[in-house]
Amino acid sequence: MNAQIAFLRKEIMEQTRSGRLMLLGVLFALFGIMNPAVAKLTPWLLEIMSDTLAGNGMIVTTVTVSAMDSWVQFFKNIPMALIAFVLTESSIFTKEYQSGTLVLSLTKGLHRDAVLRAKTTVLVVLWTLCYWGCFGITYVYNAYFWDNAVAKNLLFSVVCWWLFGLWTVALMVLFSVVTGTNTGVLLGTGGVVFVSYLLGILPEIKVYVPTQLTDGNALIYGTAGTGDYTAALIAAVVLSAACFAVSVPVFRKKQL
Repeated sequence: MNAQIAFLRKEIMEQTRSGRLMLLGVLFALFGIMNPAVAKLTPWLLEIMSDTLAGNGMIVTTVTVSAMDSWVQFFKNIPMALIAFVLTESSIFTKEYQSGTLVLSLTKGLHRDAVLRAKTTVLVVLWTLCYWGCFGITYVYNAYFWDNAVAKNLLFSVVCWWLFGLWTVALMVLFSVVTGTNTGVLLGTGGVVFVSYLLGILPEIKVYVPTQLTDGNALIYGTAGTGDYTAALIAAVVLSAACFAVSVPVFRKKQL
């Protein structure tokens, strides 16, 4: 247990020293600020462009914005934030394969399961802090400028997106132990998510794929109910657990 705690501390220090922790913190904070900022500035931008648009035959009427516009921006921007997270953290395993530092830790008595748990914990905690930090910033600004009550099922919709992110983290862990390269992690994780997106186009199985959880706009507008996402929630939880479960025996036998 002491060895695992020490390795976990080492992982946290690595995140800090490499600048990845600060990079993700700043990036998600910027996205959190950008959501209400874009909504707030939209009427002003349209007013500035009104003369140009009028010259093209387009008439700009008075635009009223609300917290709903900001939350729409949130669900537009959070996929980009998740992509940035995957790109930043995809080498959390592979860089140690290539440098050989993981072998040194294992020869000192650290169990492979402890390594897997520590790195997985770091990824899950980082995603959770970054995501909910971004949400919190947007929520506070929206409450200051407007009223968050206009968004229906808000908490449920953001929890769905958080769980989708956890499923993505589980895929990162799985492909980190299956492949030995950063490219393999990115291609594997991105490929599975893309296939899930394609399957979500089919009406018969749309409700069962984890990418269904990213349709937050349907929830906040009330065009979909929370019950429509139950199957996708269960699928995301089960698939995440399966990814972690498969990662354990694979990592135990992996040639380092």
